[in-house]
Amino acid sequence: MYKIGCFLFLQSLLIFSLSAQIISTPSTSGRNSHPNFVLIVADDLGYGDLSFTGSTQVKTPHIDELAASGVFFPEGYVSSAVCSPSRAGLLTGRNQVSFGYDNNLANSQPGFDPAFLGLPVNVKTVGDHLKKLGYVTGLVGKWHLGYEDQFSPLNRGFDEFWGYLGGGHDYFEASEAKRGYKAKIKCNYKTPQEITYITDDKGDECINFIQRHKDEPFFLYASFNAPHTPMQATAEDLAIYQHIEDRKRRTYAAMVHRLDINVGRIVEAVEEADLLENTIFVFISDNGGPVMTNGSINAPYNGKKGTLLEGGIRVPFFISWPGHLEPGKVFEHPVSSLDLTPTFVALAGGESKEEDQFDGLNLMPYLQGEKEGAPHDEMKWKFTVSAAIREGKWKLVRLPDRLPMLFNLQTDFSEQYDVALENLAITKNLLKKLGDWDVRLPHPLFLEGAEWRKVQVGQYDKKYPIVQPR
Repeated sequence: MYKIGCFLFLQSLLIFSLSAQIISTPSTSGRNSHPNFVLIVADDLGYGDLSFTGSTQVKTPHIDELAASGVFFPEGYVSSAVCSPSRAGLLTGRNQVSFGYDNNLANSQPGFDPAFLGLPVNVKTVGDHLKKLGYVTGLVGKWHLGYEDQFSPLNRGFDEFWGYLGGGHDYFEASEAKRGYKAKIKCNYKTPQEITYITDDKGDECINFIQRHKDEPFFLYASFNAPHTPMQATAEDLAIYQHIEDRKRRTYAAMVHRLDINVGRIVEAVEEADLLENTIFVFISDNGGPVMTNGSINAPYNGKKGTLLEGGIRVPFFISWPGHLEPGKVFEHPVSSLDLTPTFVALAGGESKEEDQFDGLNLMPYLQGEKEGAPHDEMKWKFTVSAAIREGKWKLVRLPDRLPMLFNLQTDFSEQYDVALENLAITKNLLKKLGDWDVRLPHPLFLEGAEWRKVQVGQYDKKYPIVQPR
């Protein structure tokens, strides 16, 4: 099951071994007793669209180098197949459906109270936890967890915010609009500069945050919108990929290239601040690539953003902590984005309490060899009309218009062969576990438009590329 991902990662490790050794060299700085955190989140990135995850078209040397300096999770999952609920889980350590965040954030539907259209105010974020532990917290980029004041990142654990509240943004232009892809950039610590290319502007703000807070423990949420639509790239980057005939794919590759450059700039800023050995980097995408809309590829995994097939929820995911984690390690057990908040809290000197209701757990004992085996016996997902459960090598997907689908991920990681009828006992057992969990979940706090239910079901009937293009 791991052969493709592990081989590509180890191949990348050899290519970047010299650079990784440089990154992994401990610095002499010891000004903070607890590590800093830099959480880098890509938006709608295809699993197979980084060099180290198999791309033969998109070159990502900076991300590859950072990955080679840390621990790669070939079975790294997010808790939802679309942006907003995935980020709600990522930033809280709780499966978002446990507090009613079942749908993507959209306009308020009839019968629902718009005052609840966002991340519930009684649910703590990683920012809340880390602020209490003495960290300065900053968000650069996309929020997508509510527009109203009670949902503002500045009221949800973040000291500083430069970015926008919606789910996406134009790459070249911002206006005075409150919402939409050209919404005005919000910032609480300065007058926002004019947009040049927003991926670069975010890189600038991340670097500035690191420089201003290098003498205190910090948490930086570097929330990029690349390569989410609209499909907009610079002429310079498009020229690099002019050999790609498909225009959308060419633009996508250029956008990922610019994301890669700014990941490298962030790492360089940490290095220049003499903080490498005291900073934990996490790189992850909020969900799988949407394929048709932005030209992404999730190969070798089937499916796309919006589905609970592997291509919708298995994402590029690694943790780097130079001098503390073994560079080039491949952790061959399923892990979840829900694990990040409890991991950060533990490393910051906090303790997970029953009242936190974390569904994730602290990964560090597993990564540093203090614990062995798989952190999770099973994983569950729910997204509007779909649900899924994974237990060991078996994964069951439940939809409203067909029999449940069962896949053996050990022999069929591309989910090409539904073996539910050949394994009825396993199918019934997993379906019962999934149903028992589902009926205990609270009602959704809000819904997307009803038209999305039909769209979601139809996505399971389409063909998706599971082989890399040449």
